[in-house]
Amino acid sequence: MGQTAAKPRARELGIPFTGTPGTYNAITDVPGVLVGYTTIIQDNGRLVRGKGPVRTGVTVILPRGRSDEGAPAAYYILNGDGEMTGLLYVEDYGMVYGPIGITNTSSVGVVRDAIGAWCVEHHTTGQLFDFSFGLPVVAETYDGMLNDINGLHVTQQHVWQALDSARSGVVLEGNVGGGTGMSMFHFKGGSGTSSRVVVIDTARYTVGAFVQANFGARKDLTVAGVPVGHELTDLLPVFNTKEKDGSIIVVIATDAPLLPSQLKQLAKRVTIGLARTGGLGRNSSGDIFLAFSTRAPSANAKGTLETWSSVPKEQLDKLYQATAEATEEAIINALVAAETMKGINDNTIHAVPTDRLQAILRKYGRLTAK
Repeated sequence: MGQTAAKPRARELGIPFTGTPGTYNAITDVPGVLVGYTTIIQDNGRLVRGKGPVRTGVTVILPRGRSDEGAPAAYYILNGDGEMTGLLYVEDYGMVYGPIGITNTSSVGVVRDAIGAWCVEHHTTGQLFDFSFGLPVVAETYDGMLNDINGLHVTQQHVWQALDSARSGVVLEGNVGGGTGMSMFHFKGGSGTSSRVVVIDTARYTVGAFVQANFGARKDLTVAGVPVGHELTDLLPVFNTKEKDGSIIVVIATDAPLLPSQLKQLAKRVTIGLARTGGLGRNSSGDIFLAFSTRAPSANAKGTLETWSSVPKEQLDKLYQATAEATEEAIINALVAAETMKGINDNTIHAVPTDRLQAILRKYGRLTAK
């Protein structure tokens, strides 16, 4: 993305995490993976449907860059009160093609169609000639506590802007892209990412996680094993409209060669990282996870034989652990990066006070020296 967030990330605050992160501690540490955002923030005050205030956006993840090559993939649903399009295709083919989108609940359709149209524009030949428009994978979480969600402010132009600007390297976090208007544990939430590097025999692999986090009750918030939600009981949101529960979308990327059935096992391990932060899969929370590998099978010249390679199942424990660790840290990164935001009808969600968070962790002996 070529930018650095102004606030320190969770690890820089002295929050202890296990495992070794990649260069950027981001999903983009997986070679070939690109991330792009468009953030839309407009107007203040009373909600007028179709006019604002607007606190939303779109995030895109390109598994194999801007190519039309597929990536082995699988998904896991902890709680199904949400949406991720294209999963029937992922289930039957074990592959995902083209960019993955994440946005707000009411914008899934326009983002799906915009990704498809972008793929048609960029890939008039090749594997995406028919699947590009109808079956992109697009997921959502609900930002209607801060955003004029039914005003349908995300447009094809916003999606194409995110796709065209998608980059490797540093990934912005917090109030950006699809995560702009999100909340978690009754603090401001949003976009977050992390990565882990593991070695299996002589091979070095990277696992990256990206989260759009919009879930959790305050009393459940746990950071590095510390019951932070029981300590930080103030700074509750100001809601002048009826409150609605949220969701979390997690995308896991790896360059380890894995079969779709093995990628489903990685997607399941997202739940462990989620639980470490206090996530429970509460009712009306859509908790949906997608995992993909950038190592695709090869085919013969006639397309009549496909050859897969994979890490043996008995060697997957390090990848399971990396998935849990990267998910946990990505969620906390989203939490500490997010800024206080006021939205529709002056609804306000506060940022977690990082100085008090550090003090609580220090009290429990869980803050590393900084």
